[in-house]
Amino acid sequence: MSGFTQSTATSSQNYQGNKRKRVLEEDVALIACMVNLHNVGTFNADTGFKIDYLNELEIMLENFLPRAMLKARHNLESNIKTWKNDWAIVYDILKGKDNSGIGWDEHR
Repeated sequence: MSGFTQSTATSSQNYQGNKRKRVLEEDVALIACMVNLHNVGTFNADTGFKIDYLNELEIMLENFLPRAMLKARHNLESNIKTWKNDWAIVYDILKGKDNSGIGWDEHR
């Protein structure tokens, strides 16, 4: 995927101008924390997560990556929005109305 940089550098090294570079290690940790948060069930809602889940993710990520300094309202929200946009295309191809016969056969 484009836009990723694999690094264990501190947060100050992960910026290009005013925009923060996406770091694969941080994305992997964020996904693991989101799965954990979902499995615990405290922040689950019918359509995803409850309102305060970003703050809880920020706390969880501080334990995984203490030097990353990822903030709920800027970094995490932006990453999740990017993922939704990127993966919406894949979802539409597999499940969309006009998918031209492309689909997933779970038996093959």
